[in-house]
Amino acid sequence: MADEGEVQAISPTATALRLTPEDILRELRHLPSTPKVLPRLKHLLAEANSSIHEIVALIRLDPAIVARVMQMGNSAYFGSGTRCTSVDEAVARVGFSQIFELVSYAVASQVLVRPLAAYAMPDDEVWRLSVACALAADELAAHAGMDRNAAYTAGLLHCLGMVAIDEWAMRTAFPLQFEFHGYPVDGSESERRLLGFTQAEVGATLLREWAFPTIISEPVRHQYRPGASAGFNQAATLLSVAKWIRSGVCAKRTPLPPPAHLLQSLRLTTATLERIRISVTRRFDEICTLLEVEPPRPDPLDLPGWVKFPAEYPPLPTHF
Repeated sequence: MADEGEVQAISPTATALRLTPEDILRELRHLPSTPKVLPRLKHLLAEANSSIHEIVALIRLDPAIVARVMQMGNSAYFGSGTRCTSVDEAVARVGFSQIFELVSYAVASQVLVRPLAAYAMPDDEVWRLSVACALAADELAAHAGMDRNAAYTAGLLHCLGMVAIDEWAMRTAFPLQFEFHGYPVDGSESERRLLGFTQAEVGATLLREWAFPTIISEPVRHQYRPGASAGFNQAATLLSVAKWIRSGVCAKRTPLPPPAHLLQSLRLTTATLERIRISVTRRFDEICTLLEVEPPRPDPLDLPGWVKFPAEYPPLPTHF
């Protein structure tokens, strides 16, 4: 038996720790709070009378976002031969219509670009998964006639719980090691086994603490069980299908399509789904160029469980 205060290694077959998502978040003090900018920015952009000055004033609330926006404004993608010297100039160069995506990339780069030791992920892998999923959710929402900004934001932050769990493990010195299998289960099987809950529950709890609306937090919570979200089944289904596209974009290969009932609820055919995947791949590669990051390379690994759909994918109800 370990001495008091001594931490024992947690094996993949260990039983769940006696924790809740709230316990995980209670220990965290250093996760950035900048995602709060996104719902406020979305509200401003929805208001017809909002000015570019109000947008800039909101962006200026966070120095890290200011730095990232300036970097993007001066990138080769948007550069015009002269360098931006102010946030106003950077925003004007990018354009009002693209500012939501611009700021969301800045937020993602601050919150999501970090190595995750508990998942054996390099520092940019979660960012890639998150941005690819956001782009996919945006295009799926446009096809289904749903709220594109809400879908985009849920896609962007669907891995947030992984960041929180990894931070908790580091700060408490718990040597957690999860098995990440990619779509559709990600690391949820070993998360349930070791913690008793998944990163989706932790991420949704954190989003609620950050005052995100339920149309964003609930799909994140039910991303592994899209049929179990009372009132948000279709939004959770959209996020699940967006994760299929995400995995194809980031792995540079095409997985088997999601279950038919998920596609039917979004009025999707496999042909339309493939067209969206190709479009998202193009947009994602453009963003990699914009941010001067290396695009994903083909994954030579045949990850076990990548196309095994768990019991958490029950048929959806006919009416939402």
